Amino acid sequence: MQNSLFEQRLENLKTVLDSNSQAVLLTNEKNIGYFCGFFHSEGYLLVTENETVLFVDFRYYEAALKKSSGCRVVCFTKLFKDLISELKNNFAVNVFFEASDITVEKYNRFKKAFSENNIECVCDGSLDHKIEEIRCIKDESEIKKIAKAQEITEKSYLEVLNYLKPGISERRVALELEHLIKLNGGEGVSFDLITITGKKTSLPHGVPSDDIVSEGDFFTFDIGSIFDGYHSDTTRTVAIKSADEEMKKVYDIVLKAQLAVLDSVKHGAKCSDVDKIARDIISENGYGKYFGHATGHGVGLDIHESPVVSPRSETMLKKGMIITDEPGIYLPGKFGVRIEDMLCVTDTGYKNFVSLPKELIIV
Repeated sequence: MQNSLFEQRLENLKTVLDSNSQAVLLTNEKNIGYFCGFFHSEGYLLVTENETVLFVDFRYYEAALKKSSGCRVVCFTKLFKDLISELKNNFAVNVFFEASDITVEKYNRFKKAFSENNIECVCDGSLDHKIEEIRCIKDESEIKKIAKAQEITEKSYLEVLNYLKPGISERRVALELEHLIKLNGGEGVSFDLITITGKKTSLPHGVPSDDIVSEGDFFTFDIGSIFDGYHSDTTRTVAIKSADEEMKKVYDIVLKAQLAVLDSVKHGAKCSDVDKIARDIISENGYGKYFGHATGHGVGLDIHESPVVSPRSETMLKKGMIITDEPGIYLPGKFGVRIEDMLCVTDTGYKNFVSLPKELIIV
């Protein structure tokens, strides 16, 4: 089962190759892990029409032998020499690189070594586009891992709500939440947790500090955990002890927009149309200029992946895509509200990974 999963992924990747004389060289750690099952900080995955070879150094060789699938593992001593030998054995004279990953300096070193052996390097973005196209559709194993990451996040969030009270600092909440995520089975947090309060909630990506939680303020949790390499992403905004009428009004508008997006998500929907639904509701209520980011984004091995649910995105949603639904209103110097769910697109709608309540909670 495990081998067949990675073999199918590799077959999908090989569609970028037009002939036996072409090859793919992956350098991105997450892409290497996606296609062969072994995630590591140093290594290269060479994919030709007839063979897939994982190159690692001595430090990772034993682990790679145990954890990789669908490939042969080589412990390299001189990387360029060993790569060129494999390319020649497979009669490959054109090698595709990931333009979005490799540095100019590293690419130039590959280009020099390969050209001396009559091997051409191709770094035109075509490989990146193919990988993006493959990875944005999640299989059942990926969906289960994302669901588990979300389960860990929610358990930790509900526990930390008991810790949230006037007088505590944003930083302490972030530390407590990260601690809980790891205790509850997460490998770590999906990103630097956003646990902010008061006027700082108007900052979409505010950074926790020693600012103190006060009665009558909003508190924003933008949080996520990692399970077996896969991320979760959720936002909830709560009020501390009380909320005034303006706060309640803005919260209700964001919630209305967020729920309306849910009704529009399904296979075949255009991302820009989905975004417009949330944007129109917020604009019609007079807050359009205070919603400046996309309505959603993909989630998987990276916290931000394709597709992007934005006004400019012509992407059509497909079954198996994971997207967020996270409209917000941010009033500078006052407060902000964001509500975020994470969805798996289905034929007829979506599966919501998030089970947390969305009505305004006053803690």
